Amino acid sequence: MSDFFTTLRRRHSVRHYQPDMPVEAGKLHAILESALSAPSAGDLQAYQIGVIEDVDRRAALARIAGQDFIAEAPVCLVFCTDAERSALAFGERGRALYALQDATIAAAYAQLAAVAAELGSAWVGYFDGAEIARLLELPPTLNPVALLTLGYPAELPEPTTRRHLDEVVFRP
Repeated sequence: MSDFFTTLRRRHSVRHYQPDMPVEAGKLHAILESALSAPSAGDLQAYQIGVIEDVDRRAALARIAGQDFIAEAPVCLVFCTDAERSALAFGERGRALYALQDATIAAAYAQLAAVAAELGSAWVGYFDGAEIARLLELPPTLNPVALLTLGYPAELPEPTTRRHLDEVVFRP
């Protein structure tokens, strides 16, 4: 099969990063461009992406999320919904669902692009969004929904087991 399927199989959550290896600007740009290529409701891209490279801000994000590896990664992307952008076109369903889908699909595309760029990443969803919004001085229209750490892995995690297709797929 294609390289895409190899990329999918190589994606693992990396929680230890090489300390003196920053993410090159070109690779970061390519990852962000990949996020922008993700599908979105009405093609509105109802999200924004914060790029956190400052060591003190990454340390603060790590404290808020209770995940020390966030401070270790040279880059942390903060995916935020822009629910009002989606609500203008789709009302309450856009506000409550489509913006969240837009932001998380973009994050998934960014994560796969990181693998293709030979970087490690980890998705973080457990954190206090209000605290992150305060730290990053986000406007009230933006809501952080996912963090994605990026960097060169200092570990190669073992693949985790996955459920079998027959446990997940149904055909009514």
